[in-house]
Amino acid sequence: MTDQQITTEPGPPAHARRWKALALLGVAQFMLILDVTVVAIALPHIGADLGLSRSALTWVVSAYTLTFGGLMLLGGRSADLFGARGLVLAGLATFTTASLLVGLAGGAEVLIVGRVAQGLGAAMLSPAALSVVVRLFEGEERNKALGIWSALGGSGAAVGVLLGGVLTAGPGWPWAFFVNVPVGVVIMVLLPRMLPPLPRPEGVRPRLDVPGALLVTGATGVGIYALINAGDHGWSAMSTLGLAAASVVLYLAFGAWQRAAKSPLMDLGLLFRRPVTAGTFVILTGTALMVAVFFLGSFYLQEYSGHGPLVTGLLFLPVALATMAGAQTAGRVIGGLGTRRVGVIGMVIAAAGLLVPVLWAGSTAVVIGVSLAATGIGSLFVVASATALGQVEPHQAGLASGIVSTFHEFGASIGAAVVSSLAAVSLAGGTDTGFQRAFTVSAIVAAVAAVVVATLIPAGSARQKQSS
Repeated sequence: MTDQQITTEPGPPAHARRWKALALLGVAQFMLILDVTVVAIALPHIGADLGLSRSALTWVVSAYTLTFGGLMLLGGRSADLFGARGLVLAGLATFTTASLLVGLAGGAEVLIVGRVAQGLGAAMLSPAALSVVVRLFEGEERNKALGIWSALGGSGAAVGVLLGGVLTAGPGWPWAFFVNVPVGVVIMVLLPRMLPPLPRPEGVRPRLDVPGALLVTGATGVGIYALINAGDHGWSAMSTLGLAAASVVLYLAFGAWQRAAKSPLMDLGLLFRRPVTAGTFVILTGTALMVAVFFLGSFYLQEYSGHGPLVTGLLFLPVALATMAGAQTAGRVIGGLGTRRVGVIGMVIAAAGLLVPVLWAGSTAVVIGVSLAATGIGSLFVVASATALGQVEPHQAGLASGIVSTFHEFGASIGAAVVSSLAAVSLAGGTDTGFQRAFTVSAIVAAVAAVVVATLIPAGSARQKQSS
C-alpha cells in the first residue's frame, strides 16, 4: 500500500445531522484559531495596562500556541483511544472557562496562566473535532468538509485581528476573551444533540504517552525561548545557541522515546509518510507567515503609523476577506489543479505580498501587501488539510489530525518569536528598520517554501483522492 493508494471498506450510513455537527464544530474551531490572532491588536494595550515587557508580550501569544501545539498530539491520541465525542466537550468546557479567567486577569501571571489553560482546552478540542469531521464524512463529502474546515480556520485568524481591534477600542481588551464565553456555552448545549456516539475502535487499550507529550512540549518551549532570547541578546549569543542546542537534544530524546515506548504518542512512520510530511510542512510555514502578517501589520499600523485599535482593526478587514477568498478559491480549484500547484501558487502570492511593504513604505503599502499575502496564505490551509488528511484511515484520524494541528500551533509560536526578534528595534519605537527586516525575511521564507512545496507534495494527489 502506497501513500497515495489507500483502500477503504464501505463505511456505515452517513449521519443525518453531519452538516449541522460540522457547523457547530467549525464555530468551535473558529474560536480556537481566532484566539491565536485576536490578541494581535490588543497586545500594545495589554502591555501598557499590565506593564509587560516585549518578551512577556510575545509569551501572551506563545503561551497559548505552545500549549495548544505541544499537547495536540496527546489530544489526538486521546481522541483515538477514548472517543472523540467526549473529548470535544471536555476541551470546549476547559477553553471557555479559561477564556473567562484571561478576561478577568489583572496581572501578567494570571494572564499567562489563563492563556496556558486556553491552550490546554484547545489541545483537547481541536484534534478531536477534526477527527469527528474525518469520521462523519466520506469521499467527495469529506473533501468538501475539509475545505470548509480549512476556510473557517484561515478566516478565523483574520477575523481575530478585526474583532480584536473593535473590542479593544470599545469595551476594552478583556472582551477579546470574554466573547468566547457565551459562544462556548451555546455550543456545549447544542453539540451533544448533533454528534453520534462514534465509539472508539474495539480492542484498543487506553494508554497515553505522557512522557512523550512532556518531551515534545518542552523541546518546543525551549526552542521558542531561544528565538525570543535572540531578539534581546542576538542570534549568535551563547545563551541563544545553548537554548537552541537544548531544544534539539530534547527533540532527539522525544524521537528515541517514541521508538521505545509501548504506546507511543506519535506513529513516526505516519509522520514520515510523504503526504503527511508535505501537509505538516505547508501548515507550519503557512501559519508562521500568517502570524508574521498579523503581528507585523498590527504593530506597524499602531506603534509606527499611530493608528488607533479601531482604525487598525478596520484596516484588517480586507485582510480577513482576502484570507477567506484564498481558502474558498483553493477549495474550488484544488480538485482540478492538484494540491502541489495550488500550494506553490499560494506560497508565491504570499511572498509577493510580503515584499510590498519592503519596496513601498507607509500604511497603504502594509495593508495592500498583507492583504495580498493573506490571499496566498488562506489557500495554504486548504492545501495542508487536503494533502495530509484526505486519505487517512478512520483509526488514525485523531492522530493525523493532531499532527496537522500541532504543526499549525508550532508555526504560530515560531512565527511570533521570530518576527518579534527581527522587529525588536522597531518595537522599541522610532524606526521602521526592524519591520523592513522582518517583512524581507518572511518574503524569502515564502519563496523558498514554494520551491520545497513543488518537490515535496505528491503530484496529482487531489485528483487521486477524488477518484479513490
